[in-house]
Amino acid sequence: MKDFVAIDFETANNHRTSVCSVGIVVVRGGEIVHRYHSLIRPEPNYYSSFTTEVHGMVYSDTVDERPFPDVWAEVSQLIGNLPLVAHNRPFDESCLRAVFAEYSMPYPNYEFHCTLAASRRKYGAILPNHQLHTVTARCGFDLTRHHHALADAEACAHIALKLL
Repeated sequence: MKDFVAIDFETANNHRTSVCSVGIVVVRGGEIVHRYHSLIRPEPNYYSSFTTEVHGMVYSDTVDERPFPDVWAEVSQLIGNLPLVAHNRPFDESCLRAVFAEYSMPYPNYEFHCTLAASRRKYGAILPNHQLHTVTARCGFDLTRHHHALADAEACAHIALKLL
């Protein structure tokens, strides 16, 4: 796979609709050609202590940000017809589907690929786990800002270039 968009969402709470951050990395011809990150005002708009522990964001970080449809208008232009790649595709795809439904937006049936599944196929029991930071280290990428949507999307792109 040489042309794709790596994507990562962070959520504010346990609702898949509560995307509060998106990062995408556009890859064409095997090269990263564009990076995009945006904070998003989540729906519902509250943060759980668990998610704040994971990514460090709180209500005040996103209360004045744009809602998902406004952000997605930009993101969709960057994605075009390219397939999407996520580490743990079921999570990111379920967030995307949920937030589209929340805003009554027609879902475009994006083609999704999963670097987590690819890692399990390729590395199996060689790795102690297949978490993003573990797989990126194996693939030679330094993930220093784990759980920042853009950093995670970039890590996913590097894994995808190596494994897909």
